[in-house]
Amino acid sequence: MVKKINHRFSLVTDKVPSGDQEKAINLLNSGLKKERFQVLLGATGTGKTFTIANVIEKYNKPTLVIAHNKTLANQLYYEFKELFPNNRVEYFVSYFDFYRPEAYLPGKDIFIEKQSVSNFDLEVMRMSSLNSLLNRNDTIVVASVAAIYGVRDPREYNANHFELLVRNKLNRKEFLYKLVSMGYKRNNLTLEQGEFRIRGDVIEIKSPINSETHIRIELFDGMIDFIQEVDTLNGNVLKRFKKYILIPGNINVLSEGLIKQGIKTIEAELEERIEFFEKEDLLIEKQRIEQRTNFDLEQLKEFGMVSGIENYSFHFENRKLGEPPFTLMDYLSKEHLVIIDESHMTLPQINGMYKGDHARKLSLVNYGFRLPTALENRPLKYQEFEDKIHKAIFVSATPADYELNLTNQKIVEQIIRPTGLLDPVIEIKPSLNQMEDIINEIKKRKTKDERVFVNTITIKMSEEITSFLNEKGVNAAYLHSELKTLERSELLRKLRLGIYDCIVGINLLREGLDIPEVSLIAILDADKEGFLRNRKSLIQMAGRVARNVNGKVIMYASKVTDSMKETIEETDRRRNIQIEYNKKHNIIPKSIIKEIPKSLVSDEALEFISINKRKGKKYLQGKIKELEAEMKEASKKFDFERAITLRDLILELKGEI
Repeated sequence: MVKKINHRFSLVTDKVPSGDQEKAINLLNSGLKKERFQVLLGATGTGKTFTIANVIEKYNKPTLVIAHNKTLANQLYYEFKELFPNNRVEYFVSYFDFYRPEAYLPGKDIFIEKQSVSNFDLEVMRMSSLNSLLNRNDTIVVASVAAIYGVRDPREYNANHFELLVRNKLNRKEFLYKLVSMGYKRNNLTLEQGEFRIRGDVIEIKSPINSETHIRIELFDGMIDFIQEVDTLNGNVLKRFKKYILIPGNINVLSEGLIKQGIKTIEAELEERIEFFEKEDLLIEKQRIEQRTNFDLEQLKEFGMVSGIENYSFHFENRKLGEPPFTLMDYLSKEHLVIIDESHMTLPQINGMYKGDHARKLSLVNYGFRLPTALENRPLKYQEFEDKIHKAIFVSATPADYELNLTNQKIVEQIIRPTGLLDPVIEIKPSLNQMEDIINEIKKRKTKDERVFVNTITIKMSEEITSFLNEKGVNAAYLHSELKTLERSELLRKLRLGIYDCIVGINLLREGLDIPEVSLIAILDADKEGFLRNRKSLIQMAGRVARNVNGKVIMYASKVTDSMKETIEETDRRRNIQIEYNKKHNIIPKSIIKEIPKSLVSDEALEFISINKRKGKKYLQGKIKELEAEMKEASKKFDFERAITLRDLILELKGEI
């Protein structure tokens, strides 16, 4: 059993709170003493992450930060890791590079097998997250919605930790059996993560979450003589321990007792299901469930593991039917803090996870592909998620009604930017002759070395507008969901470099884009009320030009909708507060200066996306091996942004094969 180490959070930075950050920090800290839920309405570019970091330091409790996609989670992970170098900052997202769940389509009588490609490095980081939460109070875990999906029972996982003490007795044979039961594999040659080797009375163990060092245990006369941490590369001793906690070698390891118990209850459920299908005269379904489950049971008895074991997870856990699964949130201490980033997007996503998962699995159960308890392997329902929260701060530039109602409409505002930058000026222009007007606006910006976003509502329109702009001498490109990840990143980099004057896109121009060179966003069909043109979307789009001192928004419309009116009113309100603050403190706004990153892959690889079919399969396979080596090297250096991009390119190239 692990005993937690108590360390305080320590924020390491030269920055000091500025603008209204200090006020927001004080209000949030005060609110944590009496409120369960709070909202931080932070305008784009006001330094919300820095504010939250200050709150985490003061509150000093384990913290879970949830973002609605891996890209944002990755960005937040690096930011918090830089701000808290002496504390544990972890990353918890899905460990699949590619995942297609099994499904059955009754109308077409098609069964789709599960396909997945797992990422070892992400799996290691997930395991590191669980261990940090068990071991230390000063832990921040940045996660995607993977945080609401099932993991091991923390009590059982905790019990699988093993304490080693110098001068204590240790039965060598029993200890080696214990290592295997904890998920470690024996390898007397090279020592890889999650493996151990034996040399006489010396046992060397490599943790699954550490690639650089391993633990060396030397026995003498049936006792532990010493425990050392050793550099795996050169064999140098780095540390000596009197006590060492050995973590499980595999996050999914099951004890022999649990496997035996699970097999019995699976067999019992199978008998009930066969009887049900016979009674209902569903003979095909009966045959399916009988054959599939018996095959899986044979695998479990022989190997202690089976493909799709997650569908039987209920049988290996101590919970009742209908009870929520164990998740990352169960590893947090009772007095924890949850930060929901971009809450207007993240909360609806969390709310939708269970319904989609349940509908897919219900079809599998009804048609004999899975036992009914497969439905218990699921994400949390929204209310279950909310019930697990001790304290939460919802962070958004446009908080939704749901989180506002949770806090009785009380919000903490952060409107002032440290740079003095103002919310953009918003102008409404008629849709008539809008393209000619946009071209003139782009040309004005080009003389000032500034860029433009044009926001439309369909993929077809974005491509047609791009073609029209190019014909008129404007260097433009379109950006939408059908483009590959790597292509999107490269387009934005080239926009910043000035290779393109303008990017035409859809809702991809809303959250998460930080392009300080963009001084104008032109919103076409601004009066088309709906998801892409509601108040929240329009405010988010306007925020894309709040990093440039000349930031401006032009809405092209035939009429003024309520959403347009509310967006202008809210933007003017914020802008007036910012202007007043700047006058009072003699601040002159300045555009953000941000370094333009180098391309994440070679020009040859970028070109390869469009011409690979001409090169042939052999060249394709060689390029994949080369990029895989680059990806592994990036992961070892914790450059996960680069690794993720390389991973996406590899998947694209594999798709061509």
